[in-house]
Amino acid sequence: MTSRTQPDTHPDNLDDLVLHMADVGVRRGTNDLLKGVSWSVELDERWVVLGSNGAGKTTLLRLAGAELHPSTGTVHVLGERLGRVNVFELRTRIGFATAALAGRVPADEKVADVVVSAGYAVLGRWREEYDRLDTGRAEDLLKTMGIAGLADRSFGTLSEGERKRTLIARALMTDPELLLLDEPAAGLDLGGREDLVARLTDLALDPDAPATVLVTHHVEEIPPGFTHLLLLSSGGVVAQGLIEDVLTGENLSAAFGQPLELERSGDRYFARRRG
Repeated sequence: MTSRTQPDTHPDNLDDLVLHMADVGVRRGTNDLLKGVSWSVELDERWVVLGSNGAGKTTLLRLAGAELHPSTGTVHVLGERLGRVNVFELRTRIGFATAALAGRVPADEKVADVVVSAGYAVLGRWREEYDRLDTGRAEDLLKTMGIAGLADRSFGTLSEGERKRTLIARALMTDPELLLLDEPAAGLDLGGREDLVARLTDLALDPDAPATVLVTHHVEEIPPGFTHLLLLSSGGVVAQGLIEDVLTGENLSAAFGQPLELERSGDRYFARRRG
């Protein structure tokens, strides 16, 4: 099994790291959602977190988004240690796109307002005032995600793919230092998935884009341009490091608990059961 050595639990300079987790565990009752996870993300890295249902991916992302505190170990996000920082202020520096957020957006909210209101960290535009710089950025982000023509549509009328792209645009609105994407391609048809993968590839290759962590169940959803991979299984780390080193049939088989083989076509990956 290919696995990068676990990161130093006491790095010399946390300012160089966007995320740093040292021997982290999260327990609920008698269940360990995460156990013994040590992981670091640097400023220019784009990480994929891959694993089966129940592997701990969403729990890990909630720690990274300062939405959850560890039961054991330490978590530093953008140089701040969870438990010793105002998480409400910290969250303003993080862009987080998740399906859970979609359920909180008012159905009649205009798409442009869903995006621009991220500047006030609110859902549902009320009496906030936005200047031309704000609205212009929202327009640019909608163009980047290929949904500029939907700016005046209500969120409740959008397809699943259109909603996902709207929420990614919202996550980028505040120019975050860290971008977290929780299963952005889940529920999309083939065309919607491929369009989204292409747009996330462009984002990953942009040197000005923030450090990014993308959670997925499927190797087919890994956008080219992502540099690193963390494989989880049953709350623990199977392997981590550069994608080309870590993404192997052997490691996938260990993570998903069945014999899998991996194929690569150009800069995309495909997996299937062996035999």
